[in-house]
This record gives sequence, structure tokens and C-alpha cells, in this order.
Amino acid sequence: MAFNGRYELQSQDKFAEFMKAIGLSDELIEKGKDQKSTSEIVETGDHFKITVTTGSKVLVNEFTIGEETEIESPTGDKIKAIVNREGNNKLVAKIQNITSVTEIIGDQLTNTMTIGDIAYKRISKRIS
Repeated sequence: MAFNGRYELQSQDKFAEFMKAIGLSDELIEKGKDQKSTSEIVETGDHFKITVTTGSKVLVNEFTIGEETEIESPTGDKIKAIVNREGNNKLVAKIQNITSVTEIIGDQLTNTMTIGDIAYKRISKRIS
């Protein structure tokens, strides 16, 4: 149950480059680049529910480790993906041409999404 909790975004690196690479418009990138977000993760065995709230936008994805599921991407597209666990504190997903690695290190949640040679990194701190 290493992932259970609420996390608040502390920093992000290469947001604009990544969002442009996945097809978001300059207008949406500008609107989103300085918005804080909170993530709530509910882990029940191998089942996860992740709710990310950014401003008025709420993104909810649910999945079970090792099973194909439909994930909503940052662009709003529904994409089939399989999320796997590596050890107790790392989740890895391959979503089309994006690799997403989410990891718990102490009281921090780190998510790195890579497309080509662009690695977008988000660091969030546990708030509850």
C-alpha cells in the first residue's frame, strides 16, 4: 500500500516540450503550465484508482496491475494500456509511444513520462 495518499505537485520539468510533443495546443499548454495539481491514489491490492485534479479539470483512471485497461491521456484520448509493478514502489506503463514511470521515494511521488528524447518529470509531496 505504498502509493495510498494525497499528493500535491511541487515541481515539473519539460512540461511544455512534452505537451507539445503529444499534440496539445499552445493555448492549452500556456493555461496549464503554472497550475498546481493534486493527486489522490487509492491502492487496494493490485487495483488502483488515481484522481488528478488540476484547476477545475478532474482526471480519473482506474486499473489493475497486469491487466489491459483504458486510460485517459492528458489530451483526453482513451488509450489501452497495461500497468506493471516493479518492486513495491514503482509502476510502469507503456501508453502508445509514451513510457510512464511512477515511483514513491520517501514522502515524494515522482512521475516521469517519456516520449522520444523528451522526459517530462513531475514531483509531488505527500500531504495526507
